[in-house]
Amino acid sequence: MASLRELKQLRKALTALQAEQAAQRQLQEQARQQAMRQAERDRQLFRQTVGAVRPLPSSDLVPAEPALPDPLPLQHWADEKRVLLEAMSDEFDASTLLDTDDQLSFRRKGIGRDVVHKLRAGSWTIQRQIDLHGFRTDEAREALGAFIRQAQRQGLRCVRVVHGKGLGSPGRMPVLKGRVHSWLVQKNEVLAFVQARPVDGGAGALVVLLRAAAMTTSAVQVADALLEMQSIAQQAAAAPAPDPVVAQVATWAAQYRSSKPKR
Repeated sequence: MASLRELKQLRKALTALQAEQAAQRQLQEQARQQAMRQAERDRQLFRQTVGAVRPLPSSDLVPAEPALPDPLPLQHWADEKRVLLEAMSDEFDASTLLDTDDQLSFRRKGIGRDVVHKLRAGSWTIQRQIDLHGFRTDEAREALGAFIRQAQRQGLRCVRVVHGKGLGSPGRMPVLKGRVHSWLVQKNEVLAFVQARPVDGGAGALVVLLRAAAMTTSAVQVADALLEMQSIAQQAAAAPAPDPVVAQVATWAAQYRSSKPKR
C-alpha cells in the first residue's frame, strides 16, 4: 500500500512539473510575440518620421587600389652579384699574367712599366699591411679579399701583403705565395703588385698598388660648393676691407682644393 501511495505522489509531482514548464513556455512565447510587435511599431514610426528616402549616387565612390605586389629583393640580388664578381678562385692560373723576371710582378692592362718600377723601388709609401702567416687557405682567401676591399674603400693606394717564404711548410715550399698572386690578379681593386724589397719582407711579401677610390656624390657636391665659395671669397677679397668671415671661408676652400683627390 505504501508503494501505491508513493507512486501516486510521484505522478502528481510530475504532472505539476509539466504544467509549470508549459506555463513558462507560454510566457516566453508571449514575450517574444510582444517584442516582435514592438519592433514592428518602431520600424513603422521610423518610416513615418523620416519619410521617403532614395539611395545616394555611387559615382563619387573611390575605387579600391589594387594590392601592391611583393617587393623584389633588388639589393639582395645586387649584393649576391657583387660577391660573385669579387669571388676569388683557387683554380685561376695567374702565371701567364705575371712578368717573367726573377721577381714576379703584375700590372693590369693600361698600367705602364714605370709604375711597376716605382713600386719596386719603394717610391710608394706602404699605408697598411696584412700578415697571412698561420692562416689556412680558405681563411687567407677570405681575409685577403676583405682587407683589399676595405683598404680601397678607405682611399689607401699602397699596401703590403705578407704571405711568408714557406720555410716552415712541408718541403720548405711556400703554400700561400702562388695562391696570393692568383687571388690578387682576380681583384679589380688591384692595379699592380711586385715582390717587396728585402727591407719590406723580400720574397715573403708583396707590395700592392690599389685603384683610387672614386669620390662619392656627396663629396663631389661638397667640393664644388667649396670651390664656389672660394670664387665668392676671391671676389670679396678685392674689396678694400674684406670681411674676416669671408677670408676664413676662402682659406678653408683653398685647403680643401689642395687636398681634393683628382677624379
